[in-house]
Formats: sequence, structure tokens, C-alpha cells
Amino acid sequence: MVVPHHPAGARLARHRLADDLADVVPPALVADLIAVLAELVGNSVRHAHPLPGGVVRVAWRLRPSADGPRIQLRVTDGGAATGPRIRTAGLDAADGRGLHIVAGLATRWGVERDGMGQRVWAEFDPTPTPGLVPAG
Repeated sequence: MVVPHHPAGARLARHRLADDLADVVPPALVADLIAVLAELVGNSVRHAHPLPGGVVRVAWRLRPSADGPRIQLRVTDGGAATGPRIRTAGLDAADGRGLHIVAGLATRWGVERDGMGQRVWAEFDPTPTPGLVPAG
């Protein structure tokens, strides 16, 4: 999906993700996915250049597994002079905590750069529900 390189783009992406995954993954995971996607799109809008046309590309992919779906979120933009990195934010700082949230909720995250921009991704491995035994 393509959203504007504007704060409204994060809202559009969150709503679409929620609509697409609400019946596919548990509500708590949907909430985590929405929080991480909002951070990634927000960081793109705040710190990176847009793709041609003033947009950011947002995507998610589900891969089935025996324990539940593995999910990857991707946000692609035009890149910036420096890549995304976790910062140390003081107690009174107004920002600087977004990638801490991403790292805390996602199983792993990273950045891929090429000559056309950058892609920030976050992956979520399935978490088996306690007390349930996998079928098979």
C-alpha cells in the first residue's frame, strides 16, 4: 500500500492493517502490529525523504507456521543521511523512544538500504497460546 509522506499516512496504514488482520491474528498481536507500524511510518515521515510522488510504501506479509502466523511489516521511503538507530532518550525528552518500542514488541527489526532509499522492517514470530498443545 502507498500512503502520503505525511502524518496522515500513518493513520491510513494503521486502519488498513487493522482491517486486514483483525480476523487473522489475535487482538493483542494486532495492537502490537499497529503500534510498530505507526512508529515506523511516523519515523519515515519525520526523518526520511519520501519516495517519488511524495509517498511511503507500507507492506505486511503473513507466513503460516505450526505455531501461528509469522508477520513482517515493511516501510519503504527515500532514505535519509543517517539510518534509523536506537537512541538514548532522557526522562524529559519529547521523542527518541520509537525504535525502543519497535525493538520491544517485534521479534527482530532491521534496515535495508539500496540506491533508491531504505526499507525498515519488523518481524513477529508466533507465540503459542499457553496451555494449548499444537495439533499433529
